[in-house]
Amino acid sequence: MDQILRPATRPVMEAIFASQRAAAQADPVVPRALRADRLTRLETALTEAAPALIAAMSRDFSYRPAADCELFDITLSLREIRHARRSLGRWMRPRQVRAPLHLMPARGRLMPQPLGVVGILAPWNFPVYLAVAPLAAALAAGNRAMVKPSELTPQTAAALEAAITTHFTPEEVCVLQGGPEEAAAFTTLPFDHLLYTGSTAVGRKVAEAAARNMTPVTLELGGKSPAVLTPSADLDRAARRIAWGKGVNAGQVCVAPDYVLVPRPQMARFVRRLEAAFLALYPEGAASPDLAAIITPRHRDRLRSMLHEAETSGAEVIRLPSDAIPAQQHKFPPTIVVDPHPGLQIMREEIFGPLLPVVPYDTPEEALTFVAVRDAPLALYVFGTRREEIDLWLAQSRSGGVTVNDTVLHVAFDTLPFGGIGPSGQGAYHGDAGFEIFSHMKPVMIQPRLNAGRLMEPPVTPRKRQLLGLLRRMI
Repeated sequence: MDQILRPATRPVMEAIFASQRAAAQADPVVPRALRADRLTRLETALTEAAPALIAAMSRDFSYRPAADCELFDITLSLREIRHARRSLGRWMRPRQVRAPLHLMPARGRLMPQPLGVVGILAPWNFPVYLAVAPLAAALAAGNRAMVKPSELTPQTAAALEAAITTHFTPEEVCVLQGGPEEAAAFTTLPFDHLLYTGSTAVGRKVAEAAARNMTPVTLELGGKSPAVLTPSADLDRAARRIAWGKGVNAGQVCVAPDYVLVPRPQMARFVRRLEAAFLALYPEGAASPDLAAIITPRHRDRLRSMLHEAETSGAEVIRLPSDAIPAQQHKFPPTIVVDPHPGLQIMREEIFGPLLPVVPYDTPEEALTFVAVRDAPLALYVFGTRREEIDLWLAQSRSGGVTVNDTVLHVAFDTLPFGGIGPSGQGAYHGDAGFEIFSHMKPVMIQPRLNAGRLMEPPVTPRKRQLLGLLRRMI
């Protein structure tokens, strides 16, 4: 527990960064065997520390189901590590690139090389997975890494630091403690790449700080991710999967469904099915053992304020039971808000909790416009059984990613890139994209002894002009 009370000072951060940068420069070629060894050590660290990490996460949240911690933070992290280790041979192989006609017979290739030292700013909502998944990609790419967890999950950060320290030297990987001041100092280090997961507002500050060092960034942010029911949607299936996606981590997920668009004739039936789906998942309401707590009382009070504004404005509110909650747990019941005014806070800000607005629409064009006039979301969920209805949304909407007839699970689809667009983020990682974002894909042109390069050298003779004219017509 003492580790929680020891934030890393700026001089400590700078010293660790300098040691990692020196080590990276001393060994610029990181062989496959060493990368695999580092991934294996990361897997061992996570496996050994899993019980401590699960207990720490529950304490940090005041209550978090062990099953959620096990699945979303431990199992998914192990999947990322193992997938990266299995893919090393393919990822590290130089990629051949076809030469353009005017440069033939030259050859081209892309050589993946480590960037050097990577910074990872992890959030509190999945404090292990969102630290370990990018770390696995960074190690697979041959980098050293510094990880700064959120100050809102200090016990998890301490357990993660202890696990990493046991299996890695500080020159390879380190975990740094601290609050907002330490996080701000962290962003000013001249990393070779910086990945941040969190709010859009803080993401802007991270990008500004990184820009001073010309540090490239990957920003995994959030926004209001809509779920859209097309007229052909299976209401029972949609209600069940939307309720599940909103209930995961008590809605504290960057890709949680933030509101639902429903054809007006189906509103009443869908709301009944949605309420039934929530009750089936959480029969004891907020006291259900499978529902996580809200991270802090301040975050819970924000949800209460949102709900109070919606209710006093005249929106219909359907709550699950909220009695019998242990006093020390910051729980909040899943709550449906029917047809709230678009100017309310609940419709303007990312909710990040188990409140779910349900909004009617009359035509597909109206629904598309409703989404389009707002910031492009990190995720979009489309429910339907008719191909043309689904294709309309795939073609005419903008979002970081899309899941059809489900919610949230595309994050675990680690052979697809994961990332946002516009205010919901920039850049993407997971799988191949994660390896490439943390690598310099160095372009190499190899010129054979016999080539046409001399055509470009002066003096320009009539014969060269004739050949260059022929080339211009051919390319």
